[in-house]
Amino acid sequence: MTINENKFTDLQERGLCFEPEKSCLSFLSQLGISYEGLTHDEADTIEKCEKIEESLGAKIAKNLFLCNSQKTSFYLLIMPGDKIFKTKYLSKQINSSRLSFADAENMKKYLGLRPGSVSILGLKNDMEKKVKLIIDRDLLSLEYVGFHPCINTSTLKLRLTDVLNKFLPAVNSEPITVDLPGE
Repeated sequence: MTINENKFTDLQERGLCFEPEKSCLSFLSQLGISYEGLTHDEADTIEKCEKIEESLGAKIAKNLFLCNSQKTSFYLLIMPGDKIFKTKYLSKQINSSRLSFADAENMKKYLGLRPGSVSILGLKNDMEKKVKLIIDRDLLSLEYVGFHPCINTSTLKLRLTDVLNKFLPAVNSEPITVDLPGE
C-alpha cells in the first residue's frame, strides 16, 4: 500500500480532490473542524487500513452499513476496527430483528456512498434522516479516530469530540451507544 502524507494538502490546494471528498472537507471546514489527512491506495477493508493507522497516528473506525431483515430500518455502526462484529449482540441491544449488511443501492440512496467508502462522514448526505447512528462504547475512549472522507483513497484524523459535538449536531444525528463484546 502506498501512503502519501505530504500530497494530501497539496491535492486540496490544487483542487484535485474527488468531488465526494471535496464536499466532505468543505463541510468540515464550515464547522470549524480541523483534520489531518493521508492519500493512499484504495482501502476498503480494515486490514488494508492498518498501515494507514500507523502513519496517521489514529485508530481507523470500522463503519458498517446495516439494515433489518425487512429493509425498513437502516443503521450505521461505528466501532473499533479490531473488534469482530456479531449481529446478535447488536440486534438485542437496539431491539431490532436480526441485522445484515445493507445493499449498495440503499447505501448510495441514503449516504451517497459506494461500498468500501462507508464512513460516519456520509451522514451529511442523509437528507431524509433514515440512517440511525450506532457507536460502540469502546470507540468513545479514543481521542482521535480515522474516517474516510466519503472516498476510500484518503483518510482523515479527526478529534472524536469534534465529531460528537460539532459534526453530529450539524447533521442532526443523535447516536445510540452500545456495548459490543470483544474477543
